[in-house]
Amino acid sequence: MVAAGTALIELVGVNKSFGDTRVLTDIAFAIRSNEFLTLLGPSGCGKTTTLRILAGFERPDSGDVRFEGASLLDVPSYKRRVNTVFQRYALFPHLDVFENVAFGLRLRKTPEKEVRKRVDNALRTVDLDGYGKRWVDQMSGGQMQRVAIARAIGNETEVLLIDEPLGALDLKKRKEMQIELKDMQKHLGITFVYVTHDQEEALTMSDTIIVMREGVIQQIGSPTDVYNEPRNAFVADFIGESNILPGRMEQDYAIVFAGHAFPCVDVRRADPDVDVVIRPEDITLAAPTESGLNGRVASVVFKGVHYEMRIESDGFEWTVHSTDRADEGAAVGLSFDPEDIHVMDRSAHSPGAHGPTA
Repeated sequence: MVAAGTALIELVGVNKSFGDTRVLTDIAFAIRSNEFLTLLGPSGCGKTTTLRILAGFERPDSGDVRFEGASLLDVPSYKRRVNTVFQRYALFPHLDVFENVAFGLRLRKTPEKEVRKRVDNALRTVDLDGYGKRWVDQMSGGQMQRVAIARAIGNETEVLLIDEPLGALDLKKRKEMQIELKDMQKHLGITFVYVTHDQEEALTMSDTIIVMREGVIQQIGSPTDVYNEPRNAFVADFIGESNILPGRMEQDYAIVFAGHAFPCVDVRRADPDVDVVIRPEDITLAAPTESGLNGRVASVVFKGVHYEMRIESDGFEWTVHSTDRADEGAAVGLSFDPEDIHVMDRSAHSPGAHGPTA
C-alpha cells in the first residue's frame, strides 16, 4: 500500500480514438492514495472513457497507466486492484442483497466463511446491516447505490471508480448521498475516482477536480482553486455562474474592462488582451455614480437564498446574486473589490475572442 498523499496511479500521455473520432488527447494526471478525485465535464468530454481505461475496459491507443509505478496496460480488468460502480449499478435482480455483494467473492472461489465475514462487514460499512435477504428491486435508488459500493469494497479494493451514480436520484436524496459518499470515502480510507457532469457534486465532495472538455484537460486543482481561479473562460463558465468579459491589461495590478479602469491583484500577461471573470455573488449593488459602472435592472428572480438579478450595462448583461433586492427597471451602480476580479489569458472560446477588448 502506498503512503497517503503519494501518487498511487498515474496516467501518462494517454490518447484514445474511436474510429476517426479523437476522444482523449494527451491525458496526464496522478491520483494520490486516499484521495477523492473527480473527473468533471459536459457529456462527451471523455471522462467516462478515462474511467474505463483506468478500469481496464478500454486500452489507450498510446500512453501508459501505472499503478504504484508499474504499467497496467497488460493487466486485465479483473486482476487490477480497482472496482467500478457503474451508472446503473449493474446489480442482479434475481439475487438478494447478500448474493449481489458476494458475487465477485464467489467468482474468486473465496471460502464461504470468509465470504460471509466480508459481506457482513461491507453491508455494515454502508449502513445496510440486516438488509442481506432483501431483493434489490425492493430497494430505493440510494440503497441500491450503497449495495453497489458494498460489492466493490467487499472485494477489498484499493481504488473505487464511480461513474455518475447519483443521476437517477431526486434532488434531496442526491444531496444526502453526496455527503454520505464523502464520509464513506474518509471512513474506508481508500481512493475514489468519481465521474460527474454536476458541478455541485464535484465542489462538494472532491479533494481534486479535473475539468475536461472535448477530450482535453482544462484544469486540475482543488475545488476552491478551480472555482476562485479558473484557468480559462470554459472552466469559469462551467464551474458555477460567471460574468466573463474581455479586458486589457497593460500594467501590473490594473485592468480596463466594461469601459472603466479597475485595480486588481494580478500581474500583466505577455498578451495584454485578457479575459476577466467576476462571480455574481461578488458584486454589490449601490446607487449609480457619475464615474462608476452603472446599469439598469432587467429582471429579478427569487432563488430561495438570494435574488438573481440581470443588470444591463453598455451592451453587457451582468448576473448579480444578492440577498438585497433591487426593483426591475431601477438604475444601479455595480461595485466589486480588486480581489474579486479574476484575470485569465484570452481563450479562443471566450466571449471577447472575436470582439472588442475593452
